[in-house]
Formats: sequence, structure tokens, C-alpha cells
Amino acid sequence: MIQELSRTEPRPDGYDPDARVRFRHRRQADTGGPQRVRWADAAKGVCIVLVVGWHVVVKDYLRIDWHVGVPVPGLWGTLGEQLLPLRMPLFFTISGLFAANAVQRPWRAVARGRIAGFLYLYALWLLIHTAVLAVTPDFPTDRATSALGLLAQLTVTPSNLWYLYALALYFTLAKATRRLPRSLVVVPAAVLSAVTAAGLLATPGNRGGLYANLVFFLAGLYLRPHIQRWAATATRRRLALTGGAYALALAVMAAAGAQRWFGVWPAVSVVAVAFGVTAAARLVRWPALGDRLAALGRVTLPIYVIHMPLLALLHRLLAAPVSELDAGAQGLIVLGYPILLTALVAGLSLGVHRALLAARGRWLFALPGTRREAVAG
Repeated sequence: MIQELSRTEPRPDGYDPDARVRFRHRRQADTGGPQRVRWADAAKGVCIVLVVGWHVVVKDYLRIDWHVGVPVPGLWGTLGEQLLPLRMPLFFTISGLFAANAVQRPWRAVARGRIAGFLYLYALWLLIHTAVLAVTPDFPTDRATSALGLLAQLTVTPSNLWYLYALALYFTLAKATRRLPRSLVVVPAAVLSAVTAAGLLATPGNRGGLYANLVFFLAGLYLRPHIQRWAATATRRRLALTGGAYALALAVMAAAGAQRWFGVWPAVSVVAVAFGVTAAARLVRWPALGDRLAALGRVTLPIYVIHMPLLALLHRLLAAPVSELDAGAQGLIVLGYPILLTALVAGLSLGVHRALLAARGRWLFALPGTRREAVAG
């Protein structure tokens, strides 16, 4: 306990009367008080980079005619596949962690601020995506090509914007079941994830992600104190152990061909999330990198909704010219191309976001009438 010095007691050398205030401020920030948790924002920053990077690889990079004589493109594809158990499960775990306070608010606040907000953003950007993707018919992504197709994407088969659609449903379920024993909610969600991963349920479009990730959102919501303690006590040893466990789980799953075995994929994703939380908690200890990732994690929404149309347009501009380069020119860019294009797409997305806000386009990123820009998660 910190004792207070009286007005007449001599102050020790270096005494700072404001130190206690700053100490309380640091403690509040580190324990996830009113301020956002830096490691969680950093984790979201990493996740959005991985999302954009995966789309760059599978929707552009692997569609280019590379004739460089080395299997670099295949290596990028393989690397992206190894991150599948990490990317969205970690994203939804962090979203659930940030949702813990919101779910406790009255139904009216949750319905407007979260459920209606996410459904509004999903429907609005679905229409924008549909319009832009109509001029890039060769770009390999889900799109509505008819009124019935658009209706299906608005209702039962979400588009590549499914993360927003999922958050609206997850918030509804979490709010409606908040008084039930948690096991009655988490166990069915875990079974649904396992059934989906095992291919025992029809998952057209992006329904698979919708079904599989509910359990991770609920884990972030219900296990928030435990996850925060796990992050607060992260060590280099734990980072090595969780990273090794994740790599071993991937290797065993691949060697046994167990990707479709019941419960295996969700179990590997749990290991991946444990590694992801640990890695994010360690990353923020390096301010040069951690601060940038945390800042990026606070603006995931504009990157998420804008990057796909931008990537489609860039693919139309770049794919044919890059495919026509000779082997020597392609050899200079084949390794770094996904990194550079990922950075370009993310940077352009943020630039478009700033321009739209400057043009009074805030309604593109938040339900009109809300007090602040919506944040995905």
C-alpha cells in the first residue's frame, strides 16, 4: 500500500507527487479497464493483415502465370493454409473479449449499437461489393449475379463480408442466452464447430465460417478474465511452447490426413489461439512494432470492408501484365509480391477510408444516428 506523505514531511530526492496517478493509469490500462487492451488490438491488427494477405494469395497471386522454375507460389499458398486455424478463430476470440461489456447492456442498446449496426454495415457493403465486382467478372470470389442470389447473401448464405453478418448473429445469441448456464451455450457451439469442420453439414458460400467460429466468440466473451491473465503472464518460454505445439499439431494433422476428423480442426484452432494470444502479448512489449499493430487493430473495419473491391480492381490491372513478364523479371518479384500487394491493399483501404470520412461518408462505416464509428468487434 502506498502511504501519503504529509505536507510537512521532507520529500525524498526524486519524489514525484503525480506518480501515484500515473501508476493507477498504467494499472488500469494493463488490466483491461476503460482503455482498450493493447495486446488484443495488436492481435486484431495481425489478424486483419493475415486476412488481406490470404485473399491476396488465393485470389490474385496464385492466379498469375508464374514461370520462374521454383515453387515459391506454392510455398506461399501452403503457408497461408497453415494459418487457417489461427486467423479467424483468433479474430473472433478477440471480438468476443471486446464484446463482454456490450452484451451486459440493455437490449435496446445492444440491438441498435451492435446487432442493427453490424447488419446495416453488412447489407450496405454487400451492395457496394456486388456493384464493384460486377465490373471484375474474372475475379475469383463469391458474388451475387441475380436478385435471388443477392437475397440469399443477405439472409442465409453470407458473402465474403460474413464476419459482419456473424457478429450480428453472435451478439443476438449471446444477449439472448446470457442468463443460461454457459455450458448449455458453449457445448452446442463446440459441437457445431466440430460438425462443420468434419464436413457433416452443408456449408454453401461462407456458412462454414459462420458455424465454425461461434465457439471462439463465446470463448472470448465468457473466458475474458482467463484470457487476459494468460496474456498478462505471457513469457518467451510459453511463446516457444505454444508455437511448437501449434506447429506439431499442424504436422500431425497433415500427416494423418485428419483435417476432417471430428473435433480435430477445432482442437488445433484452440492451440492456435493460445499461441496467437501469447504472441500478441509479447509483441506489444516492443513499442516500435506493437504500437503500430495496435493502431492497425483499431481500424480493422475499413480495411475489412474496402480491401476486397480494391483487390479485385488491382487484380484486373496487374494479373495479365505480371503474367507476361519474362522469367528473370518475375524472379525478382515472385517472393515479395504477396507482401507488397498486401501492404498496398491495406494502405489504400485506409486511404479510401480517410477520403470517404472527409467527404462526409461516415454513414458508410456506422449506422446513422450512432455517436461513433462502428468497430468490427
